[in-house]
Amino acid sequence: MLTIGLLGAGRIGQVHARAIASNANSRLAAISDVHAPAAEALAATCGAEVRSSEQIIADPAIDAVLIATPTDTHSPLIEAATAAGKAVLCEKPVDLSLDRALACKAAADSTGRPVMVGFNRRFDPSFAAAKAAFDAGEIGKGELLSITSFDPAPPPLAYIGVSGGLFRDMAIHDFDMASWIMGGVPETVTATASSLVDPAIGEAGDVDTAVIVLRYADGRICVIRNSRRAAYGYDQRLEYLGSEGMLSVENVLENTVRKSTGTGVESAKPEFFFLQRYMRAYEIEWAAFVAAVEGGTPMPATLQDGINALAIAEAATLSAKTGTPVAVTPEMLGQG
Repeated sequence: MLTIGLLGAGRIGQVHARAIASNANSRLAAISDVHAPAAEALAATCGAEVRSSEQIIADPAIDAVLIATPTDTHSPLIEAATAAGKAVLCEKPVDLSLDRALACKAAADSTGRPVMVGFNRRFDPSFAAAKAAFDAGEIGKGELLSITSFDPAPPPLAYIGVSGGLFRDMAIHDFDMASWIMGGVPETVTATASSLVDPAIGEAGDVDTAVIVLRYADGRICVIRNSRRAAYGYDQRLEYLGSEGMLSVENVLENTVRKSTGTGVESAKPEFFFLQRYMRAYEIEWAAFVAAVEGGTPMPATLQDGINALAIAEAATLSAKTGTPVAVTPEMLGQG
């Protein structure tokens, strides 16, 4: 059984605490957070101790740490934890700076300790089934991937200012999904974006509505649509058109009741937010991490995957500003 330290007791830290508790092969021993009451409240529900991040990382009895702290702390904590001999699962993104993320990977690699990046959508049962079906050749050669990711409402403006922008914060999940399903990074990225949901988001220097086109070296195309507002709920869909058919993943609804009358057909709305939509994915993600650490097998979402997604986000950010396609170069991926 792995003994775990959780760094961060906010909303996503609470989700991860539930995932750790759901696994018979892991035990949550300690929790840290700069906001002590949050750590104390979560620790009380989990039977864990409250410690500082430094104490958790330094404790030889802790086998692994889960990093669910603000993004600007991710790289330093990954480096400190791996240097202390810990296995690490870190929430996305690795860093807001691509150069800093590359330096973090180099430091972590030098320790030989395993690091996984929290791209939880890879572990959603429906997305994973679609990926498996494509890999089995069920729709022939992939040609056009379409990803829709609309949030029900924008985050607080205070968060917008520190998030790194829509491409690094929200769309980065979709960039990872594209790389995972397509089997690699695109050759070029073209993005167009606006601030339509809330003028204050634009005033803060960010966008809230975007379309990104990823073009691969073999001609395949991925189209990603993002919005910070969908009045009907959390819209998470995928379509992959192939030479012999199409794979589709539809929204998870609040319930499966459908009413059909002479006036039309009605069904429930999509589940409202990621806490409902992806809770099972977080549990599967954690189980995959534990299995990889205990079995000494490769992590299913690596630091390189985190860098790949961040490189696409960098290219999308530049393309949206310039209005031109931007190449994803080997140097951006740390391969130059």
